[in-house]
Amino acid sequence: MTIQAITHVSFLVRDTACSLVFYRDVLGLEVCPQRPDLGYPGAWLTLGIQQIHLLELPNPDPVEGRPSHGGRDRHAAFLVTDLEDLARRLADAAIPMSRSHSGRAALFCRDPDGNALEFIQRLEGDI
Repeated sequence: MTIQAITHVSFLVRDTACSLVFYRDVLGLEVCPQRPDLGYPGAWLTLGIQQIHLLELPNPDPVEGRPSHGGRDRHAAFLVTDLEDLARRLADAAIPMSRSHSGRAALFCRDPDGNALEFIQRLEGDI
């Protein structure tokens, strides 16, 4: 048995419609129409062959008191082709962000529910 890939990550959200403004409208992800009725609201978003699953369920984790820099908190990391375009989109939407403390071409932000996300600039030769 060998683990080969991550197929999706799930984030708990308070309001799917509010989260879609961030994930669909700001980040530009497409909503997958094949999400079955799971008995609670949510959405699946497509990133190539992977997905982000938004689950509108009670969140047992505290939202307050989390580190201001998402790199010091649990987070999911995504490759992007144009980090500066993403930074402009986040700034236009008034979403706070911070750059990587390591000096890499990366930035961190949080979604409307405090889930930390990292975005890394894809460089030539990256897989």
